[in-house]
Amino acid sequence: MASPFSDPERPKLSFFSRVSGNDVSESAIDSSREALISGDGSSASYSVCAVIISFFFPALGGLLYGYDIGATSGATISIESPTLSGTTWFDLNSVEIGLVVSGSLYGALIGSVLAFTVADFLGRRRELITSSMLYLIGALLTAFAPNFPIMVVGRFVFGIGIGLAMHAAPMYIAETAPSEIRGRLISMKEFFIVAGMLLGYVFSSLYVDMVAGWRFMYATSSPICLVMGIGMWWLPPSPRWLLLRAIQGNGSLPEAKEIAICSLCKLRGQLGSMSSLEVDAILVELSFVDEANKATLREIFQGKCRKALMIGAGLVFFQQVTGQPSVLYYAATILQSAGFSVASDATRVSILLGLLKLVMTGVAVLVVDKLGRRPLLIGGVSVMAISLFLLSSYYTLLKDLPSVAVAALLLYVGCYQLSFGPIGWLMISEIFPLRLRGKGLSIAVLVNFASNALVTFAFSPLEALLGTGILFACFGVIAVISLVFIFLVIPETKGLTLEEIEAKIL
Repeated sequence: MASPFSDPERPKLSFFSRVSGNDVSESAIDSSREALISGDGSSASYSVCAVIISFFFPALGGLLYGYDIGATSGATISIESPTLSGTTWFDLNSVEIGLVVSGSLYGALIGSVLAFTVADFLGRRRELITSSMLYLIGALLTAFAPNFPIMVVGRFVFGIGIGLAMHAAPMYIAETAPSEIRGRLISMKEFFIVAGMLLGYVFSSLYVDMVAGWRFMYATSSPICLVMGIGMWWLPPSPRWLLLRAIQGNGSLPEAKEIAICSLCKLRGQLGSMSSLEVDAILVELSFVDEANKATLREIFQGKCRKALMIGAGLVFFQQVTGQPSVLYYAATILQSAGFSVASDATRVSILLGLLKLVMTGVAVLVVDKLGRRPLLIGGVSVMAISLFLLSSYYTLLKDLPSVAVAALLLYVGCYQLSFGPIGWLMISEIFPLRLRGKGLSIAVLVNFASNALVTFAFSPLEALLGTGILFACFGVIAVISLVFIFLVIPETKGLTLEEIEAKIL
């Protein structure tokens, strides 16, 4: 079917009339668009139960990502043990251990690149179903690996699932959630990531003393993969994606509208009339922009998307290069120096920090739609910068005051979970315009994982070159730079519909 925009002379009124099946006036279109842009056309009511269900299954993609981080921390201890690994190839060198730890991270980079090319074709729902299958295959390959190469393949496959899930899950949640609680729900995805990490730490502590315990650590995620896949199969596609694909000539517009209405009814628990009004409002807004042509690579770096890319990619870049992986790396050492007996067991230390991260993420979830994105970012990153300079001073000047390091560590972890942790993922899911959202978000996710890999890879060489104290001071300086970036670049999107963000902010 030809796109309704294939004729450049076709008036917008004709397009809307064809979609709605009614004769409407220009003033009716303007009033519908104004309702959407002012926020009045967003979800007037919704069923809490329906919204939670439509959030829960895509959020499991984040939980599995977090679980992999937590489980791997214990798996590396188990697999290197001559008595507990249960293998003949336990004597791994540093490169091989690095592949076990970071294999899923590099797989996630591959998944992010794949998302750029397949996301708009598959759609958010099918991309999440695909990621659940990759999660399951990767977990089973890793758990039952007969040798080291198969284990590494399993880690990479699981990582590709991470890349697809962390791309599609925030998009699906953002496009289906009511605008009033969109920030809370997307921030809850970060809560699921942290909950997954904590779950991984807990199972690591349970299995770490068992023979071949690392196999159980990885296999435990398999049921969650199945639940995610079945749940996403049951959920409907994103209504916004359906409408965009129809406008671009992929299918019948009236049919796409009917399916979108049914999808929205299921996702929100709304009456058909309410969902119909919201779908009409989305279609009207789409009719005011050139959605007909598919997005090109060049367009990603032009116009609205260039601004969105600067906001989203910049935020997730600073999220990683302010040292978050490195600070957690030193957590056990800092707590041991302060005389915490529990710190002698790395898995228990991880559980302690996981609980702190979970509590602080919960606080962010509760307040993000009340206080807004900017206040949490500004306040949280400010304290992060102070805590990094305190850590630096401990390693250079205050070595006899380990309490300073402990306080700085807890402040850093807590404030990261109030700011960069949840809000980075939240902003990249809502800032890109609909037509370019799939490709734009894939670039932002790629920047996130690439920055993480860069910091993880560069930390040890930089520490040897500069010293721990100076390195943490460098992270503190970067945190100050990121604070300036937030002040000058990051907008407030609290309470706005996705269409309002596109029309007023970009």
